Amino acid sequence: MKKLKIFFITAILTLVFAGCYSPNPLYGKWSDNFGSTINFFPDNTYSASIVSSAGVKEEYDGNFSVIENVISFSTEDGNVVTEWDLRGSILYITWSDSNKQTVQLSLFHVSK
Repeated sequence: MKKLKIFFITAILTLVFAGCYSPNPLYGKWSDNFGSTINFFPDNTYSASIVSSAGVKEEYDGNFSVIENVISFSTEDGNVVTEWDLRGSILYITWSDSNKQTVQLSLFHVSK
């Protein structure tokens, strides 16, 4: 009887904790029609290729952190801090680099 109680308690706790986990919706590869891409990885790292409004492609990688609707990307030149918005499968971000170039990104979720 005692083993049966332990089994049921373990099963219930497993279901409760499994139901509480929700993966970060940012994980995966995001891309737009102009060649910009951002890859978010589960270890809170990213790699990005951002095409500026002048058509120049810059490569970035490092760590990212999210607090509610604000995301911070670490770069070699400092941090890019911006708000993000996810509507359906489109991610909206404003990317500002160290040269104060700002790019409005509308990225489609390509893969997980």
